[in-house]
Amino acid sequence: MTSTVLAAAAFGADPGRWPLPPARDAEGLLLRAVAAGGQGRYGSARSDLAELLRLQPTGRVGALAMSTRASFHRQLGWHAVARRWDGRAIALAGRDPEAAVDALIGLAADALGLARLAASAALLQRATALLEATEAAPPRLAIRLAWVNSELAMAARDGPDALNHARRAAELAQMALPALRRHRVKSDVVLAAALCSAGDLVRSRELADAALVDVETFGLVPLGWALACLLSGIGSAAHSPAEVARIRDRTAAFVTRHGGRWSSR
Repeated sequence: MTSTVLAAAAFGADPGRWPLPPARDAEGLLLRAVAAGGQGRYGSARSDLAELLRLQPTGRVGALAMSTRASFHRQLGWHAVARRWDGRAIALAGRDPEAAVDALIGLAADALGLARLAASAALLQRATALLEATEAAPPRLAIRLAWVNSELAMAARDGPDALNHARRAAELAQMALPALRRHRVKSDVVLAAALCSAGDLVRSRELADAALVDVETFGLVPLGWALACLLSGIGSAAHSPAEVARIRDRTAAFVTRHGGRWSSR
């Protein structure tokens, strides 16, 4: 029962569940950390990962733990720190394709955050090749791959390509429902940003406003901050500029209170 609840919170239909039940094993600690991090409760998530890493896990669980820790740093803007954890993840992944693809996608996102666009593209190509050669890969991997491809295209100022990848992510996430609810919401965040990059501010604004409702429903605070940052630039049809600023400040403050430390970059 506990493992089912944690799986639903981390990768299922219940990403906003809090408090989470205690974990009974290494896999449970990983699921708890993923779920808490998605809610912006980074202190709790890091605590679970620290307990997990004290068990000195190897292979898939160890690599995914490293990738998860990297994602927390990356979400807060610490891309150089995240790269070190993703590097450890790829070293531990060995022949496990899920863990290896996760680590490669993470490294690509790290490189993108450090403005190393060519390196990011090369890592995404490696991840794509490995994913295509993997049978029965978890759907979340293709979704994550599409996110970072879209973000890379945005960084390269290629709005149409960014839009294609973002739409692919949203389609894959929609197909996975009711699982991967958090991935579905984040796909809308990426798609809203891609629409903005492609110059469709009306549709970007509409989607971002709708995604804010989902963020509130499912308690996905970091995604709420990202949406508020986007809407502060393009305007909201549902909220005044002052309200958007309050959402941005409130979500940032929540992350700080719950153990997150924003990069000043």
